[in-house]
Amino acid sequence: MERLFFSLAAASGAIAVALGAFGAHALRERLTPELLATFETGVRYHFYHVLALLAAALAAGRWPGGATTAAGWLFLAGTVIFSGSLYLLSLTGIRWLGAITPLGGLAFIAGWLALLWAAWRG
Repeated sequence: MERLFFSLAAASGAIAVALGAFGAHALRERLTPELLATFETGVRYHFYHVLALLAAALAAGRWPGGATTAAGWLFLAGTVIFSGSLYLLSLTGIRWLGAITPLGGLAFIAGWLALLWAAWRG
């Protein structure tokens, strides 16, 4: 899990940088300030959870087990659901996508709690 989560974090980090640059350069003139701020929120949480996924990779080496594995997958799922829905909402203007964003936030919270559990039990 350690190598897998490190690899996924590295790939996710590259994607976050690319999307951040895309937002800063290609979208600044195309989106309303509100939609651009929404896109930037997606990028910010994406980056935060690249670091969280790296933490899960480190934890997998130190405290292997179900909680650590769950934390990594929850951080990844949260990134896809939370940030992904904000990216899509910003680019398409489809407002109902905002309704699924909190599910990604719940995945982030669950991931942090799983990481806490792994450290506590480890």
